[in-house]
Amino acid sequence: MNILALKLIMVPIILGGASLAGRRWGPMISGWLIGLPLTSGPVAFFVAFSHDSAFLKSTILGTLSGGLPLVIFILSYAWMAVRFRWQAALAVSIFSFILATLVMQFIVLPLFLIFLLVLLAILLGLRLMPAIDQAEINHTPPGKWDLPARIILGTCFILIITGIAPYIGARLTGLLSTIPLFTAILTIFAHRLQGPSGATSVLKGLLYGLFGFAGFYLVLALSLEPLGLGFSFISATLAAIFIQGFSFLLIRKLRL
Repeated sequence: MNILALKLIMVPIILGGASLAGRRWGPMISGWLIGLPLTSGPVAFFVAFSHDSAFLKSTILGTLSGGLPLVIFILSYAWMAVRFRWQAALAVSIFSFILATLVMQFIVLPLFLIFLLVLLAILLGLRLMPAIDQAEINHTPPGKWDLPARIILGTCFILIITGIAPYIGARLTGLLSTIPLFTAILTIFAHRLQGPSGATSVLKGLLYGLFGFAGFYLVLALSLEPLGLGFSFISATLAAIFIQGFSFLLIRKLRL
């Protein structure tokens, strides 16, 4: 019950905060914020309390591996959004994510190799993203039900996903913890309100945010045994925040 209460508190804060940040500083910043392991991190933390260290390590490796399907989702949606409405873009990108996740379920690579592959995928993703035309972003004010709808949808989906995750094995639990729930919700609303460039801006911000995601799980995996559970999560969180600081400066520089 305490975990359920924590989920019900955390999800609205995460999704609402990212949405409000997008309104204040633009869609790219909202995407950058959800690049942090704000959902997968708590999943790993909850797993640590109910399973042994071997299960947790497999979950961590699976979560890091989930960075590759996530980049595929981002590129699929961004390029579909150039020509199609959000329904078609979402369908193709979700299908691509699921297919890539099923493939990664059966490809187990060493920690450092998968870390390097995720970094390469992020860099390649940034290079392959469609161009963003700020002049094309339609700053239509959102409706009064915009933010509540995002929070309600996000909360319902995350409860379902985390509810079934413990029954499907450690690796798939980790892979599914990266399911682009918040990304899809924020991107769809940006697509509807601000056009293709708004959606692409959210997704490009997420790519920059994924550097922190990768750093978090690398540090967590390496520090788990020598530091223990509590200090390893603290170290990983500090590493992610540090990396996110640099990626934020990079975003600001590119936008100037």
